[in-house]
Amino acid sequence: MLKLFNLSLKLKGFPIKEAQAFLKTIKKKQELDFDAYLETSKQVIVNHHLKHNPFYRDLAKHADVNDWGTLPVMTKYDLQQPLEQRLSNGFSTKNVFINKTSGSSGTPFVFAKDKFCHALIWSNFMDRYSWFNLDLNRSKQARFYGIPLDKKGYYKERIKDELSNRFRFSVFNLSDEQLAKNVEKFRNTSFDYINGYTSSIVQFAKYLEQEHIVLKTICPSLKACIVTSEMLFTTDKTLLEKQLGIPVINEYGAAELGLIAFQNQKDEWIVNTEDLFIEILDDKNNALPYGEEGRVVITSLYNKAHAFIRYDLGDIGMLSNISTPQKPILKKLIGRTSDLVKLPSGKKAAGLTFYYVTKTIMENSGNVKEFIIEQLKLDTFKISYVSKTSLTEKHTTEIKKAISKYLEPNLVVNFERKEKLTRSKSGKLKQFSSYLT
Repeated sequence: MLKLFNLSLKLKGFPIKEAQAFLKTIKKKQELDFDAYLETSKQVIVNHHLKHNPFYRDLAKHADVNDWGTLPVMTKYDLQQPLEQRLSNGFSTKNVFINKTSGSSGTPFVFAKDKFCHALIWSNFMDRYSWFNLDLNRSKQARFYGIPLDKKGYYKERIKDELSNRFRFSVFNLSDEQLAKNVEKFRNTSFDYINGYTSSIVQFAKYLEQEHIVLKTICPSLKACIVTSEMLFTTDKTLLEKQLGIPVINEYGAAELGLIAFQNQKDEWIVNTEDLFIEILDDKNNALPYGEEGRVVITSLYNKAHAFIRYDLGDIGMLSNISTPQKPILKKLIGRTSDLVKLPSGKKAAGLTFYYVTKTIMENSGNVKEFIIEQLKLDTFKISYVSKTSLTEKHTTEIKKAISKYLEPNLVVNFERKEKLTRSKSGKLKQFSSYLT
């Protein structure tokens, strides 16, 4: 069978075959002497960016390269400047992979990865999926993700879905009528696994429970369900396993970093040590021991185009007491939950629907630093934002049009510009909050 997923990466210039071979080399080095591998990798990436990346050199000008703790902790604010100013020498917007963060922390930005780094990230995903006998080149995926609704973006994602052997279910419409159609699609398609936003799949599972359906009984080819992008609570996992009839795998990742942690068959949330280095820090940037809760700070060990060194992801987490440097186990992750959006028509949508509103804000204004969205009434939303100047009438109209497109028409959307936004004790902004009872 033709490896379409690998081929699609190769055609885009991502050296997937070389990256897969390099991942095997990393694993061998880790087996021989993990500590030496880690320290060497950290030193190499720091020295690379100090030598070739003016942005990082300026950021770390007071650091002692021989003392990891003196390296600055990078924040999303640090990265809110033109991408061209953050790229290493030899890299431009024409020879890197460019993407945007979802803005789930309220502080969105554009980032880049060199093409080898991007291929290595996908190699790592493939490795983890193999733990459950899943193959991105062969296994049919039922995908619960959003999709751009503009014609160009929509068809681009549909083509990617086709090449990646996956079918995309809407997370914008979680009505009973749509979920019934989802059931029929599973009944008539030999899906191997489910992948997508936690809240959307949980809503599907609640519908299955309501209709007394166990998905595995009508789609016996299903092997597993991978949930990502949002918190997976124990009660939700129990519901999913019951109504889907398959193992539920918790995945933790970030667009700018790739795979951070992946649950194994023993229900251990294994941290990715192959191409990332994870730290749990206190408010003064001191490393915390296993079992203590703190800020998740991550270093990307192979991104030579863009520095992510001691990068504060905006999450709060804890590593298990039984962790080791070679096998860190993520015990707890706080935040990243998205409320369900309920609308006057009775329609429900995933909170991450606002990811696409985030893109609209960024692309149309280029001015917003951070923002939050609150649902005050069934038909009324408030967008509070921090920016140098107020959004123009043109921008607010475009944002309202986007909300109308992604959710439904005739919603009331108010805007308020603020000097700063109220944060939780963790320091994280909740992008979407609903005050409906």
